[in-house]
Amino acid sequence: MSTSSPAVDALARKVRDGGRLSRSEALTLYTEAPTHLLGRLADEVRAARHPSGVVTYIIDRNVNYTNICVAQCNFCAFYRPVGAADGYVLGFDELFRKIDDTIAVGGEQLLLQGGHNPDLPLEWYEDLFRAIKARYPAFRLHALSPPEVIHLSRLAQVEVPVVIERLMAAGLDSIPGGGAEVLVDRVRRELNCLSKATADEWLDVMRHAHRAGLRTTVTMMYGTVERPDERIEHLMRVRELQDETGGFTAFISWSFQPSHTERGGAEATGVEYLRTLALARLVLDNVDNLQASWVTQGGKVGQLGLSFGANDMGSVMIEENVVRAAGAAFCMDELEIVRNIENAGFIPRRRNMHYELLGDPIVWERDVPRMTALAEARAVGDASVPEELVRYRARTPTGKRQRAPR
Repeated sequence: MSTSSPAVDALARKVRDGGRLSRSEALTLYTEAPTHLLGRLADEVRAARHPSGVVTYIIDRNVNYTNICVAQCNFCAFYRPVGAADGYVLGFDELFRKIDDTIAVGGEQLLLQGGHNPDLPLEWYEDLFRAIKARYPAFRLHALSPPEVIHLSRLAQVEVPVVIERLMAAGLDSIPGGGAEVLVDRVRRELNCLSKATADEWLDVMRHAHRAGLRTTVTMMYGTVERPDERIEHLMRVRELQDETGGFTAFISWSFQPSHTERGGAEATGVEYLRTLALARLVLDNVDNLQASWVTQGGKVGQLGLSFGANDMGSVMIEENVVRAAGAAFCMDELEIVRNIENAGFIPRRRNMHYELLGDPIVWERDVPRMTALAEARAVGDASVPEELVRYRARTPTGKRQRAPR
């Protein structure tokens, strides 16, 4: 006996027949379909697209190179204003050590993102990328979200395509999908993130990146002020750009983490996460891969996401600072990710950012030290200033004082 309405049953048939959902149809499914039906539909679509039973993951490190940020989004617990005593910029040698640690456990990529620091010019990023590639030629740089690219464009007073071109020449391999939040300007205005990137500006960075030959991911942070129809608008805008460029490798959604933020409030439930994930699988019929967000939801909800449309468990991460600043402290090393995949009935395989399979889990091949907590950018109380910063012109009084000859 059906527990859903005739309208929902008709949409379920449409999905099973391979039809594309409209905005109104997606909204009907999201607001009216029983959770078990949304999950079953998403699982069927996932199985048709990925029939091998493989669930992938990546070993990389999520490094936040600075927490100094002038954007000051009201949902962010990570950023520090210019001049804050606990503001930091990581030095090149610090980043090299993090890469060494990542390579030691089988990682081959750095996910590099940070605040909009007015004292770090475009040349700093170019020199960093070149230095990393000189020492680690095969190591991949998955770096700088669209708002960071826009920030650098404004600082350097050059167009976004020029910034992308210069970063690629220095060693940029791909762009992460951070800073998307919800791609609706009403929402972005209330989150105080409209000035860092409008919805059109965010999408335009990705359009330029795809045209330049880069692959990127795309994200959605939900659970703040957006309505269900605005979540769907976000998905539709992603789908439209993917129709145009085909450049997104994966979609990742996670819930707003309210602790220690200016905005505050309550976190969305695990059920809401699973429904949002399932809807993304149904709407994004042109995006191959969906990640399960265990970082915000925990390992078991992340594992359950594999039955709600996800075919990827994301990253081992090794390090994380932004979500932890808002109170989430989940950690899963490679062994635990592999166990979660296997216990859900799937085959675990390592991948790279392009979703090319790299092989079996490292932990099947050799002993890897267990990781019980994610690493931090810096030890608490470390206020050291990297020596190489003196090579770059500072814009703020604080930056100029730090770089003055002593």
